Amino acid sequence: MNAITELKANVARPFEEAHAMPPSVYTSQAFLKSELDNIFAKDWFCVGRASALSNPGDYVTLELADQPIIVLRDNDGDLKAMSNVCLHRMSTLLEGRGNARSIVCPYHAWTYNLDGSLRGAPAMSLNQGFCKEQYKLPQVKCEEWLGWIFVSLNENAKPVSGELAKVEELVGDFRMETYTETFFETHVWNTNWKVLAENFMESYHLPVCHADTVGGLSRLEDMICPPGEEAFNYHTILKDDTLKIALAHPDNKRLKGELRRTTFLLAIYPSLMITLTPGYFWYLSLHPQGVDKVRISFGGGMSPEYVNDKNAQKHFAQLKTLLDAVNAEDKGCTEKVYKGLTSKSAKAGHLSHLERPNYDFACYINKRLQNAQI
Repeated sequence: MNAITELKANVARPFEEAHAMPPSVYTSQAFLKSELDNIFAKDWFCVGRASALSNPGDYVTLELADQPIIVLRDNDGDLKAMSNVCLHRMSTLLEGRGNARSIVCPYHAWTYNLDGSLRGAPAMSLNQGFCKEQYKLPQVKCEEWLGWIFVSLNENAKPVSGELAKVEELVGDFRMETYTETFFETHVWNTNWKVLAENFMESYHLPVCHADTVGGLSRLEDMICPPGEEAFNYHTILKDDTLKIALAHPDNKRLKGELRRTTFLLAIYPSLMITLTPGYFWYLSLHPQGVDKVRISFGGGMSPEYVNDKNAQKHFAQLKTLLDAVNAEDKGCTEKVYKGLTSKSAKAGHLSHLERPNYDFACYINKRLQNAQI
């Protein structure tokens, strides 16, 4: 039985009888290839926050399903995504993050405008068939939603705003688009991307894995894990005033009642994980780098009320110190899980009622791969 067949059998059970996904789903190279072809090459993928590309020429590069991509702010102030491969001898063009007035190939200096059109190419005048107007970097679908940048290799991908309308209904009062990103980092961990995604989706592990940090800030009995939606799942936690930045600032008049101390943990498929509180947010955007490695874009920041507070830097320092410690704990836990998954004796056990999002995630993957072949 291959991994796709095993997953199909796994999600055929109702949630009340559900098990965790089988080990083959995490360790099979063929299954990963199907994920890249049928999930990452077709669904929307989150690049990060739009505010990180605020000026003309600001750019970030990434690889999505093995395709090198540039995302940048053009001279008209619009976000654009395009191939990061030169149309001459096919070198990649830009690396990392930065700001550029134009896109210059590091191999032969073919130079492109910020809209992807070719500006100039040295020593091409003797080639009678060359016409620079015929060259333009292939464009990639790119949309902004609530302050997030999404790209898709699928020309037929439906608009993000429609796909995630229910997310906006759920957390619209938080006005996530107004939150300011105050840090961004990239990491690679030695675990499968789904192990880390599932770790985010459930808070069942908090009292143990995070005993030294956030484990004591919320109780298992206060966690609510409703059934997921087509494009995302979520659960909520009620925070006390132990970490004041997790609560609504006194200047925040939008949020009422329990929303002022509610944390939403949003898992937007396939791999954007957002912790959204009235005071701060942090996120992970995940992409596989093999069955045993995951590339992580890790960022976060604060709501406008805390950004404008006289103690903003103190709040940020406290938050970043906490998140770094939480990340270190998660790294240890998720890498142990992957090591266990590779054991010959690994066998998936029953899920807790607090792991409903994990079951919904498994159903999403199964649906995306239902016509795939291994």
